[in-house]
Amino acid sequence: MGVPFLNILLGALVGWWAAGRAVRLALKQKDTLRRILLISGTAAGFTLLVMVIIWAPLFAMLWDPQADFANFGIPMILYDPLWSFLGWQVLMIFISPFLQLLMSIFGGYMYLLYWHSTRD
Repeated sequence: MGVPFLNILLGALVGWWAAGRAVRLALKQKDTLRRILLISGTAAGFTLLVMVIIWAPLFAMLWDPQADFANFGIPMILYDPLWSFLGWQVLMIFISPFLQLLMSIFGGYMYLLYWHSTRD
């Protein structure tokens, strides 16, 4: 298991596509940036929803006295099985979609830089 690396990389493509679409529609700069942010937020929101659907049911393990956090299969990033489990949940549910949002915005801005450099 790992951080959804492919989802985060997908963010770069989403941002690139969103910026390209906004440029092809000949929007003003403010509207282009707003569209990049809107599409990036929508993609990250969908990823957040999917991560909640996948990972949130595992919170039931916190109330299970038989739960074995040490052999659950996640890395011991915080050196304690329970805290590592909680940290992993936060990483999967909240930080991964946030990284996808940042990568989408970055991809959109990279497209705008590329587009402006080829126009000159």
